[in-house]
Amino acid sequence: MKVLYAFQGTGNGHHTRAVELLPALQERAEVDVLVSSAPPGKTFDLPVAHRFQGLGFRFGRRGGIDLRSSFMQMDSRNFFREIKAAPVSDYDLVINDFEPVTAWACRQQGVPVVGLSHQAAVLHPLSPKPERTDWFSTKVLQHYAPTPRALGFHFQAYADTIRTPIIRQAVRDATNSNRGHIAVYLPAYSSARIAQVLKHFPRREFHVFSPRWQKPFRREGLHFFPAEPHAFTESMASSAGVLCGAGFETPAEALHMGKSLLVVPMMGQLEQQCNAQALRELGVHVIPRLTTDFIPQIQQWLTQPPLPAMSYPDERADLVETVLAMSVPHVTA
Repeated sequence: MKVLYAFQGTGNGHHTRAVELLPALQERAEVDVLVSSAPPGKTFDLPVAHRFQGLGFRFGRRGGIDLRSSFMQMDSRNFFREIKAAPVSDYDLVINDFEPVTAWACRQQGVPVVGLSHQAAVLHPLSPKPERTDWFSTKVLQHYAPTPRALGFHFQAYADTIRTPIIRQAVRDATNSNRGHIAVYLPAYSSARIAQVLKHFPRREFHVFSPRWQKPFRREGLHFFPAEPHAFTESMASSAGVLCGAGFETPAEALHMGKSLLVVPMMGQLEQQCNAQALRELGVHVIPRLTTDFIPQIQQWLTQPPLPAMSYPDERADLVETVLAMSVPHVTA
């Protein structure tokens, strides 16, 4: 059986999931990898057979997506050319982790495709949602990479088609301790904004990671580091707590480790607003923005004990079996 595993290259979560799932999948099938929407020059620690421009988004520096920059970089004509050029018909099955080119190519060509993403779980009607949802953002999430069948990942298994998170093996193997510092990952914010807020807690040590900077430095008493996975995992595993965006992988890993967790959802991103609501329901602290207005809430979080660890089981082998069983040919009219 020939399988094409396609994932979106924006951010780290989709890539991380691919790295963890591919060994189990390769035991059952011949697998090629396709990635789209990755920043130019970005490399991946797995063999990529096909690479497309796709449709990506860029982060701003104030906690949200830079819509102007994102739309400026989009090339709709090239996107339609890529849909026609995508080699999906060469495969028996396409596994799609929120990747738009192959999702639309399979839809047009009637090639079997199964969605395997966090976004599939967020869209499920039984998953937590904020009180107010933006209509446009919902439509973007629904139509960015549509698939007729999907399995989703979320902080809890809210439905039969939703699984708990895939935790990196490096996180499972890490030595969990508490050296007192706070591990920070907020790539949507500049170092100036992060320092402006966190300098108000001089008795705390903060290790701030981001792909924005290339070498370590200090600012306002804070330690800033490049977003190298091994270094961040070590910092998180030995931390007293984690301050991060309301994405999926990092909060899930912090919950798995039993770390005190504070999340800041990205502005204008429905997925993170939904994640924030799910985390609130679990008892996780959430603030809407990283500004000095929320210093009292941050101080309160720093003084409270963590929630009990959520020990997410390793279900990769069973997940692969389930996905392959879902690969009955489906033709969309």
